[in-house]
Amino acid sequence: MDIRLQQAFAQKKALKIISGLNNFDQQRVTSVVKAAQAGGATFVDIAADPALVRHIRQVTSLPICVSAVDPQLFPLVVDAGADLIEIGNFDCFYAQGRRFEAEEVLALTRQTRALLPNITLSVTVPHILPLDQQVELAQELVEAGADLIQTEGGTSSHPTSAGTLGLIEKAAPTLAAAYAISRSVSVPVLCASGLSNVTAPLAIAAGASGIGVGSAINKLDNEVSMIAVVRSLVEALEVNKVKVSV
Repeated sequence: MDIRLQQAFAQKKALKIISGLNNFDQQRVTSVVKAAQAGGATFVDIAADPALVRHIRQVTSLPICVSAVDPQLFPLVVDAGADLIEIGNFDCFYAQGRRFEAEEVLALTRQTRALLPNITLSVTVPHILPLDQQVELAQELVEAGADLIQTEGGTSSHPTSAGTLGLIEKAAPTLAAAYAISRSVSVPVLCASGLSNVTAPLAIAAGASGIGVGSAINKLDNEVSMIAVVRSLVEALEVNKVKVSV
């Protein structure tokens, strides 16, 4: 794992900015990535397209994570310059009625590990599973070679309150998963989906070693606003900073 990632996870302040598994708009992804770097993010997560990876490699010094649900895509993007890979970002499929069950996620992990035995591998645990099954799957994923476990849940949450309380309600599913999973695995847990600067500290308090944020950045229409949100997330994580040397 990249030393910068190791340190950020050890200090429990890793911040991944996600441009979207299905976002192949080079200009849009570039804006998100530039904002991530300018705002102080730890790494970025982009779609699995070799040309996109090569382009983003030229515009940022941040570690690049590439997300996909097809293991055959990963060797191509690693050759193009990806630093780590992610099986996940399932949220975009749920609206289409596409479910990812435990057996499939585990099979995808094993296939990916067979193709790329040495690359840093993150795997998302689907929030559609009951919490006890999420924990069980996370343990099996680590045994299968996952270096990082990511949680999700923002798309299943339907806040009924406005303001700060609504933000907490939005993050509740992924916070619950981070709490349960972090206590059952030995690898870092990245809490993602539905998070904000309000709930970032809660994710770390729940046991996560970092957070992943996508829609809060992607919904904005200019880099200045994007940078401001990234910085607010970085500042929220600094509250939880612990001094750990790697």
